[in-house]
Amino acid sequence: MEQTKGKRGRKPGANSSTSSVQVLDRSLALFSLLAQRDGATLTDLTDQTGLAPSTIHRLLTSLASHGMVAHDPDTGEWTIGVKAFEIGNAFLRFRKLGTISRPFLKRLMDESGETANIGIEDDGDVVFISQVESHAPMRAFFRPGRRGAIHASGIGKAILATWSDTEIAKLLASKTLTHFTERTLDTLPSLIKNIQEIRNRGWSVDDEEHTLGMRCIAAPLFNEYGEAIGGISVSGPTVRIDDKRLKILGPVVRRTADELTRAVGGHRPEES
Repeated sequence: MEQTKGKRGRKPGANSSTSSVQVLDRSLALFSLLAQRDGATLTDLTDQTGLAPSTIHRLLTSLASHGMVAHDPDTGEWTIGVKAFEIGNAFLRFRKLGTISRPFLKRLMDESGETANIGIEDDGDVVFISQVESHAPMRAFFRPGRRGAIHASGIGKAILATWSDTEIAKLLASKTLTHFTERTLDTLPSLIKNIQEIRNRGWSVDDEEHTLGMRCIAAPLFNEYGEAIGGISVSGPTVRIDDKRLKILGPVVRRTADELTRAVGGHRPEES
């Protein structure tokens, strides 16, 4: 049986895919035009793009539903939305954090002899964005972009320790606290108890809670509003990071976190 084809010999569905790409292209073009101006009316955008007003309105309405653009009914102008600002600001912040953090990570690795990491919180997970590996043959490795469970991560717990217990409970209410090892804090009460210790101490420890034989020491990083934007850590095997060395490295990591915080223009909440 001869296969039915669409226009130009394409298989069914090809036109739909092409149409979706065209919609995306047009939406991004409109978004770019708005970014170059303080505001634009539907007529302005029609003149500049040659698209039908109905098409432009449909695309802008879709962008507005995601907070990417906003409409002023009094002036009829469309402008860049708050969500677009948040995304752009996040890009600048984390690009800045990744770049500025390199010498701090290098120094921390040199001082500790262990792998140094930078991570951020995203949608209830920890995402590693930069790392300087230890020279030791047995060492920790976290590929940039890798996600980790926030409750079983030194950086994750360091960030959570800057939140209220209510905020922590709300975040974790819809998540399963995965049991990785017999040391994993996989209940909210046990996690909150540990986080209170972190608050009192100033730095966190992943004590074989994700991987047996590995420890991580971390402290939070703050922005200009005193809000935690991530954490810095050192990770290594328990045979090197024993209890005695844990107490030595904890303050070193905390000091480095505070120095990096100041380098990106931030401060700890109590300093505001």
